[in-house]
Amino acid sequence: MRLATRETLLAFRRAPLLSALGIVTIAFSLFAFGLFGLVALNLRTALQQVEEHVEIRAFVVDGTPVETLAAAMGDIGAFPEVQKVDLVTKDDALKRAREELGEFSDVFESEFLPASLEVRLKPGFRDPAHVKRVADRMATLPFVDDVRYGQEWVEKLYRIRNLATAAGVALGLAFAAVAVIIIGATIRVAVLARAREIAIMRLVGATDGFIRRPFLIEGFLKGVIGGALALLMTWLTNAAIDRYLIHTSFFEPRLALLGILVGALIGLVGSAYSVGRHLRTL
Repeated sequence: MRLATRETLLAFRRAPLLSALGIVTIAFSLFAFGLFGLVALNLRTALQQVEEHVEIRAFVVDGTPVETLAAAMGDIGAFPEVQKVDLVTKDDALKRAREELGEFSDVFESEFLPASLEVRLKPGFRDPAHVKRVADRMATLPFVDDVRYGQEWVEKLYRIRNLATAAGVALGLAFAAVAVIIIGATIRVAVLARAREIAIMRLVGATDGFIRRPFLIEGFLKGVIGGALALLMTWLTNAAIDRYLIHTSFFEPRLALLGILVGALIGLVGSAYSVGRHLRTL
């Protein structure tokens, strides 16, 4: 391993321009991957924020005793899907309507706005199936006149989230494949530049593992350095967008470290593929 590491460092020293070109190529490949990941992260965050507004509203019959509503709130709050239950009285409904629709404030009167129970669901239970299940259970209560939760809106939101997830996985895999190809091409150039040296090592009895090891270490190091540069460029881009355009979120430290490790893995895969392909031709 020590000899392989020394050979890797000598390769960097013998061809600094080629090594730098490989690192820059890897960095920009992973930078494109990082930008896509940043877009996917912020899109997911935005959808989660929208999902937080998913709620079920059950309008109650006029004259329902407060004690009955309090008992029902306790029962509904015990549902495994439910995060919070609030009682909106007729006066609260009137105040809210006048605040949200100020231009029509004179039109609303308390007797026209019924009291209601507002239910918010826990994360992971805001998909159409769970929302409908809770709404149907609430509709069976004898004092409930009507239950609404924006079924069409919830279904559209869920479809958008599923589509974004599927597109994210597909494009992420595509970017990763492109990065592997580009990294493999840069390692392939380094392998070809040392073709005579590899041929001589083969003639004197060097095994494929011994020949392959310095290139794997080289690919690993290039992946780590390229991943770190890509992370830096992604952070600078995110900071600029956050300052001058819109507020955005950045990767958590563990996710950022995972990105560098992915770069190292891609470097290893690209190196292994290129060296293996060259050795098979000898």
